[in-house]
Amino acid sequence: MPFDIIFKNANITDESKNYISDIGVKDGIISEIGNLNDDAETILNIENLDLIPGVIDTQVHFREPGPTHKEDLNTGTKSAILGGITGVFEMPNTNPSTTNLEALLDKFERAKNRSYCDYAFYVGGTEDNSKELPKLEKVEGCCGVKVFMGLSIGGLVVSGDEDLSKIMSEINYRASFHSEDQSSLDARKEYQKTGDIHSHEVWRNDEQCFTATQRIIKIARKYNKKIHILHVSTGQEAEFLADNKDIASVEITPQHLTLAAPDCYNELGSYAQMNPPIRDINHQTKLWTAINNGVADIIGSDHAPHTKDEKDKEYPISPSGMPGVQTLVPVMLNHVNNEKLSLNRFVQLTSANPARLFGIKNKGFIEVGNDADFTVIDLNKERVIENNWIVSKCGWTPYDGMKVKGWPIMTIIRGNIVMREDELSDPIGQPMQFNR
Repeated sequence: MPFDIIFKNANITDESKNYISDIGVKDGIISEIGNLNDDAETILNIENLDLIPGVIDTQVHFREPGPTHKEDLNTGTKSAILGGITGVFEMPNTNPSTTNLEALLDKFERAKNRSYCDYAFYVGGTEDNSKELPKLEKVEGCCGVKVFMGLSIGGLVVSGDEDLSKIMSEINYRASFHSEDQSSLDARKEYQKTGDIHSHEVWRNDEQCFTATQRIIKIARKYNKKIHILHVSTGQEAEFLADNKDIASVEITPQHLTLAAPDCYNELGSYAQMNPPIRDINHQTKLWTAINNGVADIIGSDHAPHTKDEKDKEYPISPSGMPGVQTLVPVMLNHVNNEKLSLNRFVQLTSANPARLFGIKNKGFIEVGNDADFTVIDLNKERVIENNWIVSKCGWTPYDGMKVKGWPIMTIIRGNIVMREDELSDPIGQPMQFNR
């Protein structure tokens, strides 16, 4: 038969258009798009559902190796496909850190036959491994270099301009930066008040983020390198980065677009604690402006789970971070239904731009010859997000009790239906490939 599976009557949405068509898949690849006959082993009629390119979450922390009591590659990728995610970029602040070839290859070995979705791993940039980075960023399945300018979770931090310049001068591909200014954080420790979760955003204030972003843009311009600023949380950064789009791409998280201070801290306490912090509605409004005027390039979850026991500790002992890979799609589809952004823009932010900016091969677009990776959604389905739906080891979500409209119905990877109505298949994830 010419096709292994045909997706019939799909309402296809990409970054620029919407149309109804059939998609024929052979050997995991999109073979034909059009009005197809029923010559396939499997025919799946998905009339009245939206089919979009597989959603890629470009910032997750799956904790392996290291504190796997709160997540690992198996449970993290299981969360991903349950939430409609077909691929992830996983971060290097593990234990030990992913900063050399041995550690990077160890992650790929750990992921083999255990990952439910496709995956790529970042290598951490440090003051000691800059000379090795050009070789490491070319390892198959490596999505690039990640640098922490401010200390978050784990021990990776590169704070000085000299060390940042050493890294920037060596890299060849777009590197990603956690943009918080460590010297400012050190100087502002006095604002961190024991037992007062509201002091978290006072300590890690908006100006220190803006300072860090200005610094790294200046260094990137000096060496003419492309960079990616992760989890932008401030209005100042969004406005500044609008004038620096020639070298800098921008990520914003669903939580910075959905939760706002002080309410989130009043309602969730340390469960709303993350780095950089959730800020007030004025910052959030400017982040939404960045979503809708093209300044933002990517929505990533910054999935960073901790157990309830850990989050229940008194601030500032409570760790920063929250789960998000499983809720990215439903939370953002709810925003689509609330007309905060279009479905086309959502596709651009979560499929097309990740593939375009990082050079992912054969993903991000519904085109003949690409991998048959799809997220099938029901924009009319209403559901309440609940802790008992979360399959991450942490077992909770900051969106517990939130009613949303719009839900992922199926996750399809290389033509395989790996999630359908919360029912999961076995792990089939493979490393992503990049144009290097």
